[in-house]
Amino acid sequence: MTKKIKVMMVDDETRFREVTSTLLNKKGFETTIAASGEEAISIIEKNPQDVVVLDVKMGGMDGHAALAQIKKIAPETQVIMLTGHGNIESAVSSRDLAAFDYLNKPCDIDLLSIKINEAYAVRQSKVHRPEKKVKDIMTSIENYSTVSVNTTVREAIGKLMNSLSELVSSSRIREAGHRSLLVFDENKNLLGLLSIKDLIKGVRPFYLALPHSSMAESVRFSHVMTSGWDELFTIQLKALADKKVGELTLEPTPMIDEDSNLMEVAEMLFKSKQTRLIVTSGKKAVGILREQDLFFEIVNIITR
Repeated sequence: MTKKIKVMMVDDETRFREVTSTLLNKKGFETTIAASGEEAISIIEKNPQDVVVLDVKMGGMDGHAALAQIKKIAPETQVIMLTGHGNIESAVSSRDLAAFDYLNKPCDIDLLSIKINEAYAVRQSKVHRPEKKVKDIMTSIENYSTVSVNTTVREAIGKLMNSLSELVSSSRIREAGHRSLLVFDENKNLLGLLSIKDLIKGVRPFYLALPHSSMAESVRFSHVMTSGWDELFTIQLKALADKKVGELTLEPTPMIDEDSNLMEVAEMLFKSKQTRLIVTSGKKAVGILREQDLFFEIVNIITR
C-alpha cells in the first residue's frame, strides 16, 4: 500500500483551513490542521509531518517565526508558505529560512497538490526538484467519477453535473470539476471516458454522422427549414437520456504508462488531440492525466 504524504495545514482562518484540508484529503493526502504556529509546532514535536502548508500572517506567532522553529525541530520537513498577504520581502525572508515554496491565495488545489508532491519528492530523494513522471501528476482513479455501461445517459449527465457543481470551495481555494466520467463494463474493466463531447456526438441524428452517404446528402439543406430542425435538439436529447452508456460510441482515449516521462505526455496529447490520457500500471488503469495537470507542471517549471 502506498504511503500517504502527511500534510499539515496551518491557518488561523477556520473556513479556509477546513476547506483546504477537505480538498487535500480528497487528493489522497493525510491531512492534519492547526490554527496557529504554536499549535503546529506542538503537533510536529509529537507527530512529524512530511510537508507543512503555512500561512504567513497569523495572530501570535506569525508564519516566519513558525517556519524558523519548524526547521529547527524538524529540518527535513518541507514548508510551503501560502498567504493572502504576499510581498517580495516576505518571499525572500521565507526563502532565507529554507521554505520550499511561496504561494499566494487564491490558490488552485491542483497547483497546491503538485507543490506538495514536489516538496515530498525533494524530502525523500534529497535531490532538488527532480523531473516528475506521469504517476506524480495524474489524478488517481479512486478520485474520479465513474459509471458503468448499464448506467443511463440521464444518470451519467447527473453525475457529470455533480462533478462540475458540487465542489467544496471558497474564495481562497478552488477545485476544478471533472469534465468526463470513467466507464466500466460489468466485470469492472475500464472501457474509456465519457465526455461532454461524447454527449454532443450522441445527440446528433444518426444520418448526420454519415457525411458521404446518399442519406446525408438528402438532408444537406434540411437545417434551414424551421419545421425540420425546430426542437430537434430537445427531441433527440430526450431519446438519448434513456439509452445506456454502453450504447454510445465513445471516442477512444489514449493510454500511457505511469512511469512515462512528461515529454511522452506532451507528445501523446499533441498527436492525439485529446485533453485526457488513461494512466496504466501494467494492464491495470490507475489514473487519469488531464491537460491541466501537465499545464500546472509547465507553470511549476517556468516559474521556479
